[in-house]
Amino acid sequence: MAFRRTTTASELPSGDDLTRAMVGIGMAFAAEADVDANIEDTLLAASVEGIERDDLRTLSLLTTWLGVHHPWVNIDRLTRAISSHESPRVLAFWAAVATWLRKDRRFARIARLHKGPRIDLLRVGTKFQIQRRGEDDRFIETPLRAPAGVLRKRAGDVLTPAELAKRHRTYRHRVLIGPSYRADMWAALEENPSLSASELARRTYGSFATAWQVKKDFQNLRKKLPRTKQHGLRDIKQILAFCC
Repeated sequence: MAFRRTTTASELPSGDDLTRAMVGIGMAFAAEADVDANIEDTLLAASVEGIERDDLRTLSLLTTWLGVHHPWVNIDRLTRAISSHESPRVLAFWAAVATWLRKDRRFARIARLHKGPRIDLLRVGTKFQIQRRGEDDRFIETPLRAPAGVLRKRAGDVLTPAELAKRHRTYRHRVLIGPSYRADMWAALEENPSLSASELARRTYGSFATAWQVKKDFQNLRKKLPRTKQHGLRDIKQILAFCC
């Protein structure tokens, strides 16, 4: 059977699973962390929870996280995931985020996903709140009308890049290699070296060609690494930091 690339999750995390995933990628909730959470699936799921279900705390944390960690988001993966979503509010939120983060030119495709008038963050009272407080300066002249003070901005609500790199394997590889499918595949192979190329591609939403090459490179590197006294491999992170 021919390999068919997976571009979207069959089911986004929700409820307690979403909370654990958000904690896993560095957001401050009082819950156990899922340190293997897929970053882009979690970001999209959090945006649905925030903008569609009016969970302003989740949306505040998500927005703060994006302001800090956007350089290490896999934009191709995120764009594919968002593009498959049908909610005009979700698309408008992400287009607004992309407009806010326009200095990162990778977000340009996402900024074009929303076509139409601006949407109100609050379903009731947005105009009144803006008249009182003004607009959130992150979203001025974007597809989202958000009153100032509604989405909390507090750096302490999310982990720093250094802290998150210690916790989240895939994020750490993105810092070392760059925010790419290749980085995600290295992280997956570090956790489970026995993954086949097709399964590696499915888990990371990448192409079979990239997965096959990464698998080959990983195996070649394993052969060249000296063994420890415990007959295990030396710390792969040190090798990646040296060669990539």
